[in-house]
Amino acid sequence: MSTVPTDTTDTEVSMNIESDAFTNGSPIPVRYTDDGDDVSPGLSFGGFPEGTRELALIVDDPDAPRAEPWVHWVIYRIPTSATGLPEGVWPSGDAAAPVGAVQGPNDFGEAEYGGPAPPRGHGVHHYHFRLYALDADLDLPAGLGTSQLLAAIEGHVLATAEIVGTYER
Repeated sequence: MSTVPTDTTDTEVSMNIESDAFTNGSPIPVRYTDDGDDVSPGLSFGGFPEGTRELALIVDDPDAPRAEPWVHWVIYRIPTSATGLPEGVWPSGDAAAPVGAVQGPNDFGEAEYGGPAPPRGHGVHHYHFRLYALDADLDLPAGLGTSQLLAAIEGHVLATAEIVGTYER
């Protein structure tokens, strides 16, 4: 299972992540799934702790029927000037990610967002959109997978924020 490296020592951090497509704990609309247009939902974030230099986002499904969570999106080197990610971030969508941001491969084998696609009849799956505030400009190359990214950011995580959406077929 992917672990969340956290070096957060300030319990007063109010970093947040939200979506205009769904609220925390609610269903993700079909548009953002493999059954719909398979575009990334719009996200907004803020409240970064002092010293945040860049952001990273990993979206995964720990309910997938395998030992590791299924990774749906890896995007990092997001500048702190970004207030979110627009709906339909490239390459599958029409919107551009913030300048400098790069993507790594998901478990569908693509360096892009891959929407929820749980096995039919497997029940409700939970999709964790986890944002990391990092204390350094890590200048990581494009194409890092989840385990590589988590290893690279270890020791640099100031805070994390999460929103969880659900989907069932």
